[in-house]
Amino acid sequence: MGNKKPKLIAFDLDYTLWPFWVDTHVTPPFRKTAQNNIMDAVGSKVSCYPEVPQVLKQLSEDGYKLAAASRTGEIHGAFQLLDLFGWNKYFNYKEIYPGSKVKHFNQFRKQSGIEFKDMLFFDDEHRNIADLERIGVVSILVKNGVNKNVVEQGLAEYARRQK
Repeated sequence: MGNKKPKLIAFDLDYTLWPFWVDTHVTPPFRKTAQNNIMDAVGSKVSCYPEVPQVLKQLSEDGYKLAAASRTGEIHGAFQLLDLFGWNKYFNYKEIYPGSKVKHFNQFRKQSGIEFKDMLFFDDEHRNIADLERIGVVSILVKNGVNKNVVEQGLAEYARRQK
C-alpha cells in the first residue's frame, strides 16, 4: 500500500493562484502600497484568489513541501508577486520559466529527491495536466482558482490513486 499523502504539492501560478496571466494582464514591476495593496506599474490593483493565502499557510503548517511551477515568460514579475504576496516562506521549490512543465518537475525531483508518484499538482491547463499525468504525477485541473475545496478534492484523489 502506497503513501496516502503526497510528499510534494505543486501549484501553477496564472489562473491557479491568481486570476490573470502575469505576462499579459498586469504590468510589472509591482509594488505594495501603505494600505498593503499590491499595484502594478499602471496603478491597477493585483489580487490572488481569495482562499489561496490560507490554503498555502495550512498546507505548510500541515508539513507539506510546496512548489511553484509556471511556464510564464514574465519570470521576474512572477517572482516579485510571490514575494509581495508573502508566499516565499511557503514554497520550498520554484521553477518559473517558459517550457514544458515536465522540465519543471524533473527539477523538483532532482532538488528534492521526491519521485513523481509522490507529487500532487494543481493547474488550469489541460495540456500541463496531460503531460504530468503521463510521467506519474497526480494532476488536478483547476477551473476557478485554488481554494480549500479544490485542495481537499486533490488530496482525496491522490489518496484514492494510492490504493
